[in-house]
Amino acid sequence: MASQALTDYERQRLENIRRNDEMLAALKLQSKASELSAASKRQRVETKSEKVYPKTKPKKETPMVLRRSLRARGIPPDAKKLVDIDDLTESATKIRKSETKSMSSPRVLGPLEMVEVCSERESHPSLIESILGVLSKSLLSRSGKEELVDDVKEFKMGGRNGNFSNEVEIEGGGDGNCLKMDPIDNYSNLIKRVTEGLISDVKDPLLSSIKMEHKNDGSCLKPASLVLNADNIARVVPGRIMAVRFFPCLDSKMIVVGNKFGEVGFWNADHEGEEGNGVYLYHPHSGPISGISIQRHALSKVYTSCYDGFIRLMDVEKEMFDLVYRNEDTIFSLSQQSNDANCLYFSEGRGGLNIWDKRTGNCTMEWTLHEDRINSIDFNVGNSNIMATSSSDGTACIWDLRSVSDEKPQTLKTITHKKAIHSAYFSPSGRFLATTSFDDTVGIYGGVNFKDTSLIPHDNQTGRWISSFRAIWGWDDSYIFIGNMKRAVDVISRAYRKRVFVLQSPKISAIPCRFDAHPYDVGTLAGATSGGQVYMWTMSPDI
Repeated sequence: MASQALTDYERQRLENIRRNDEMLAALKLQSKASELSAASKRQRVETKSEKVYPKTKPKKETPMVLRRSLRARGIPPDAKKLVDIDDLTESATKIRKSETKSMSSPRVLGPLEMVEVCSERESHPSLIESILGVLSKSLLSRSGKEELVDDVKEFKMGGRNGNFSNEVEIEGGGDGNCLKMDPIDNYSNLIKRVTEGLISDVKDPLLSSIKMEHKNDGSCLKPASLVLNADNIARVVPGRIMAVRFFPCLDSKMIVVGNKFGEVGFWNADHEGEEGNGVYLYHPHSGPISGISIQRHALSKVYTSCYDGFIRLMDVEKEMFDLVYRNEDTIFSLSQQSNDANCLYFSEGRGGLNIWDKRTGNCTMEWTLHEDRINSIDFNVGNSNIMATSSSDGTACIWDLRSVSDEKPQTLKTITHKKAIHSAYFSPSGRFLATTSFDDTVGIYGGVNFKDTSLIPHDNQTGRWISSFRAIWGWDDSYIFIGNMKRAVDVISRAYRKRVFVLQSPKISAIPCRFDAHPYDVGTLAGATSGGQVYMWTMSPDI
């Protein structure tokens, strides 16, 4: 009955539905769709479960290390620990950064073989042979000319053999506060008589110059007689030179320099027949060289100090750079008394001065003398107990080592500048003191208690790329030599209290900033630059 009630249209519609269902059933689309849907669901679930998120790494916190020196911890320096490799503490591995990282050398504890730190190992035997040759010549001549020259110098400076009192004395037996600089009675007559007696028996250029000094009222040379020849110019080290020294011997012109990279260079100006123009380069330190010391009676031993807190002894006979002292604080200057080869005087940290004794291997004295770093240390030749220090705190002080106390050191004389003082050096006679300050002055002090003061204007603004100027004395008390920012050398007269001459040459390509006068060869002056060059002026035979 129901089928009879359907119209043709409805019947056709039902037929189409049935036929479509059959077609869909034949294609099995439903089952395919179900399988595909199920497969896609399983893949999404698996992907979600296998996804791994990276774990957040905890930030590493750099521990803050408070550096404390041995002095602050109350521990005396012990030289026995210098070669102990197990004594590598965290503080020891914190190296002070040099001005140039690319040229720095690793901070090595213990001794170094010279050949291992030589830039050209083939040239190393030549340096050893040269220094040993200089040493042998010095030993042969010491009993002759050198002793006679020393005797003359001792008489010129007031005597050190007990026949008459020193020209530099401490009133009150060394316990007072007055520094006496008056000449002794009949000084001129005694010097004239002794000097003429010594010179009459020996003919020597240096002794002749000493005799001329007496006749020419204290001047042993004319600045115009200094000349710069092309053969006396050499690039000894790369980069800025911080220290320069002549080997203190009669028959040689050997120069040693140290630069800001920790390299030590040697230049034998008498290099005839040597390879590399007589230049030898070594790298024993990891930071700027702050001081070089050579004793005339031990030419085979060269002490060098560095900003990295190391002091090394270059022993030519052992061919080693021995490490004799190390500490965490920076070492800014180094010096020795002329009559004592066993003790080193060096400044450390902010105003500290230490005395290291080779015989014990320890520091025998530690003082705090200034409020800031000590830039130079110098001793009076007439009385080695009198010491001068200059500091960045704007003061230069004169001390008597016999009366310096540990608790509160008292100075014999305090000199003040408006800015940092880079150097303070005694004159060859010990009667005058010359200072170089960043306040654009060169100071000359003399008389009783060094009360006679003269400040000579001079441009000392060298900037950050040039080593600071340090005025040095020549071969007597007449002239002071200091660098000039116009690639020259200014010559200042003590008597006239002004610049009287300028050493200029077209051969000078950089500003000479650090100087040293040959202790035995009058007229031989070395000037070092921030480019590693060394210029050596000599006395012209025509003048």
